[in-house]
Amino acid sequence: MKTTLATLTLCLVVLMATGFPLEKKGGSSSAKEKRVQYAAWDDVNVIAHGLLQLGQGLKEHVDKTKVQMRDISTKLTVFNRTVTELGKESQKLRVEGEALKARAHGLEDREGQLLNVTAKLREKAEEMQHDRRTMSERMNRLEERVDSMLQGGAVLPDTNAGAKNHSDARNIQLMLEAQNKRIDELMDRIRLQQEKLDKQNVRIRTLQSQVQQTRQRTSSPSSNGDMQSGVAEQRDSPVEMASDCHELFLRGKSTSGVYSIQPMNAEPFKVFCEMTADGGWTVIQSRQDGSVDFDQQWQAYKKGFGSLNGEFWLGLEKIHSIAKDGGYILNIQLSDWSGDLASVHLPFHLGGEETMYSLKIQKKETFSPLENSLVTGATTGLPFSTHDQDNDQKNDTNCAKHLSGGWWFSNCGRSNLNGRYFQSPPPKQRDQRKQSIFWKTWRGRYYPLKSSRMMIAPAVIVNKS
Repeated sequence: MKTTLATLTLCLVVLMATGFPLEKKGGSSSAKEKRVQYAAWDDVNVIAHGLLQLGQGLKEHVDKTKVQMRDISTKLTVFNRTVTELGKESQKLRVEGEALKARAHGLEDREGQLLNVTAKLREKAEEMQHDRRTMSERMNRLEERVDSMLQGGAVLPDTNAGAKNHSDARNIQLMLEAQNKRIDELMDRIRLQQEKLDKQNVRIRTLQSQVQQTRQRTSSPSSNGDMQSGVAEQRDSPVEMASDCHELFLRGKSTSGVYSIQPMNAEPFKVFCEMTADGGWTVIQSRQDGSVDFDQQWQAYKKGFGSLNGEFWLGLEKIHSIAKDGGYILNIQLSDWSGDLASVHLPFHLGGEETMYSLKIQKKETFSPLENSLVTGATTGLPFSTHDQDNDQKNDTNCAKHLSGGWWFSNCGRSNLNGRYFQSPPPKQRDQRKQSIFWKTWRGRYYPLKSSRMMIAPAVIVNKS
């Protein structure tokens, strides 16, 4: 390009020199003398230099334009590839949406069938309970009749009537025992079926939530900007949270750790879930190294304190929001400095703040000696106490101030898992040791335990295992 412009310039100079002479007329009247003058060489150099600069500028402009064209071509290629990928992703989302819609319809039909089966099972259970009451009444009448028959047989010991009456009574008793056993087996089958239905209902709700999210995602426009906003809406869309750790387990969570839950009519909050093979336990207290001071006031025990990944107290209000409807089991795990372990499972009910968060242990046929350290004899349960709110049953002593921490104290001496943490060996003074973490019916009142952990879960976990 540069050589061509130089050649063009030289040609232009020659043409100017030969084709455009300068004429000048003289003053003599006899002869006209023509003299040809050519342009100065400096002027030609100036013109040639200007043309060279012009050519160089044109070349730079062309090169810059080529670079810009290559950039535009590259961007167009990337854009076309992005549009193609977005089209494929949109098609994939539509296919997934249709599949989930079909699955949702199937789940709705299955849910209807499950509801019908549940209703039939409940009706059958009610009928069986009615039959059981009727059978119990008949059994009572038969027992009275058998007693009278046996008494009649005792009057005539040498006759065959007494032996016959005794045989009839024994047959009736065996028949009633077999009937009661059959009723118990049917009730167990109904209970197991109800548990399966509850799990299925949780899974159905989870799948319905996923279907709703997919519908929102597939209904958004397919353009790039609108798709990005649609993704943001899908991420921000609310998902129904589990009410406790066991519901998280039913939804497929199997790893222990910190999760968010939201009990009914309560704000969401974080908990530590202990996932086992049978279900999920919500941890409400953990003592392991003495890193957290548990000698706190009422408001602290109400709201909770500590770290969920270390030592903590979940909070009375949060515990109440989880287990307020009953049907929960309290699991207490203890360890001593010799490496021995102990555990206690107690069905319980926790009242609200109006009852001072009273703990009531549900009645069982028998309580083991280990369980007796927390068994509440009062019909209304034991209220919770701290050193600034004395609610214990000992009139002349503030148990929380006399010992340490907050607990469901009865007479200050049965148990306290929120006391002071002492490393081994414990202090020699008994007044100090009785302020420690202790469980009287396991290692005694003056033995500071190494660790304690309290967890709650629906009673179905214990019944299943």
